[in-house]
Amino acid sequence: MNITTTTLRQWLRRSAELIQAERERLTDLDAAIGDADHGVNLNRGFVAVVEALPTMHDLDAGAMLKATGMRLIATVGGASGPLYGTAFRRMGRQLEGMNSLDAATLVGALHAFVEGVQTIGKATIGDKTMVDALSPAVATLDTAVATGALLPQAMREAAECAKASAEGTIPLLARRGRASYLGERSIGHQDPGATSAALLIQALADVVAQEAK
Repeated sequence: MNITTTTLRQWLRRSAELIQAERERLTDLDAAIGDADHGVNLNRGFVAVVEALPTMHDLDAGAMLKATGMRLIATVGGASGPLYGTAFRRMGRQLEGMNSLDAATLVGALHAFVEGVQTIGKATIGDKTMVDALSPAVATLDTAVATGALLPQAMREAAECAKASAEGTIPLLARRGRASYLGERSIGHQDPGATSAALLIQALADVVAQEAK
């Protein structure tokens, strides 16, 4: 199956739904090791993205995702606005001029998404950040697609990996972001950024599964 601009718009809507549903949990996680605003801020940003979707109807995939990134930068406070905003903008650059993309192109665009986060946050796997969920999930997707898995199955595996990897941040010592200021007190808490990143991967898996029916 191919991913179209309609699929991507549905991804953004589904992401907003999941973030709104998990808003309090994300904020509670952030209260333990951050500024207690991750859920509130991210929800505000994705509400703004969904409100702007009608103005993006005629945009190609790249332009739409770059506009999404700018919307998040403008409306999400804290560190997550620039992180997610840059990620969507990098993904958009990969898809400039495209209205439909195959699985391999989607994988490449998601690798650019991760690189966008790393460019701003300077984090790697093990630093207790959103990279801990994103990087393994996209690697899992890449491997599944490369070995012939259909996209719905590959996305399901990626979503499962992202969720498990987010939970895997609990025993980690934070080395980047606000949580790093806590030192060893950051151990024992799930990273809110990794958790919200897993929600975005789950949202895409949900939309791909729905379209494959």
